[in-house]
Amino acid sequence: MEKRTSIFENGLIWFGAGVSIAEILTGTYLAPLGFQTGLTAIIVGHIIGCLMLFLAGVIGGKVRRSAMETVKMSFGQKGSLLFSVLNVLQLVGWTAIMIYDGALAADGVIGTGRWIWCLVIGALIVLWIVIGITNLGKVNVVAMTALFILTIILSKVIFFDSGAVGMAPDDSMTFGAAVELSVAMPLSWLPLISDYTREAKEPIKATAVSAVVYGLVSCWMYIIGMGAAIYTGEYDIAQIMVKAGLGIVGLLIIVFSTVTTTFLDAYSAGVSSESIVAKLNGKHVAIAVTVIGTIAAIVYPMDNITNFLYLIGSVFAPMIAIQIADFFLIRRDNSAHGVFLPNLIVWVIGFVAYRWLMTVDIPVGNTLPDMLITILLCLIVSKVWKPEAKK
Repeated sequence: MEKRTSIFENGLIWFGAGVSIAEILTGTYLAPLGFQTGLTAIIVGHIIGCLMLFLAGVIGGKVRRSAMETVKMSFGQKGSLLFSVLNVLQLVGWTAIMIYDGALAADGVIGTGRWIWCLVIGALIVLWIVIGITNLGKVNVVAMTALFILTIILSKVIFFDSGAVGMAPDDSMTFGAAVELSVAMPLSWLPLISDYTREAKEPIKATAVSAVVYGLVSCWMYIIGMGAAIYTGEYDIAQIMVKAGLGIVGLLIIVFSTVTTTFLDAYSAGVSSESIVAKLNGKHVAIAVTVIGTIAAIVYPMDNITNFLYLIGSVFAPMIAIQIADFFLIRRDNSAHGVFLPNLIVWVIGFVAYRWLMTVDIPVGNTLPDMLITILLCLIVSKVWKPEAKK
């Protein structure tokens, strides 16, 4: 009998996902809005993103399938392969970005060379993978407790000890663009959450706790990043820690937050690979992804991830919109099809619509309108196109 994760363990996993240098760095991009407007954008974006995250997790939790296995229910056995491959690619990308950001920040605290920190972080992620998702309980409790205390110290340094007046807002970023950047992080986890909720003893409750915990922690990270840029005038989180005299404490925040977040990316890349080639061992693939990500982090500069975030949104927002429509509204399962063409066509339209909506400034960002358009198209197509199932 396989071991099921508790609601508490799921909450810990998603706490670890939220505490991330990449989230803090993304928060710094919102500084031009000023604190109050920026905070509103962060909250609105996370409510939209985490609602989608919850719905995606419920699908996997209810049917006890991994994220990419649930995609077969909308796009067919072979149609889902496109998304499995794209998901593995984006997870390799995320693994590299996370290791790069973590190593860069760690090197800013103790300058031993970025590549050494890449190797250290990569090795710790491999250790996390070897321990395994269902055996991480006690290790995660210790790591998350430490991270919780350390991020409180970091918050105090930025908001109470900086002594700065704060930078004046400007119009270099619109409210809609800020909302979209806030939606982007929860959205990037959509193709992963079912990999964890499928293991939960109580999938619906575990999914709700996962989405809420991640949403709150992610907001906190964005606020730390935005606050750092506004109140200290410093966009480099490592320099804030050094100036505050955090030193080793800051280093621990950086390394452990990078490991606990990137572990999820590498682990899910392994799970998704099993949907592409059933004979693959997910744990071995996860280790391989970590190695590739570590090498990429050493070799390539990855300083601005906004275009990467938008690309993920344009691929996976219409995908999950179709899954939501199929599972909750139309209540159909297309797993019996090789390729379910109607949904693939709707997805292409959703993808194009997302890219076009990026050129329009909408107060709620472009993910929500894109998903609503895609769901509506799905409902219309389901009424007029009812082909026979084919193996």
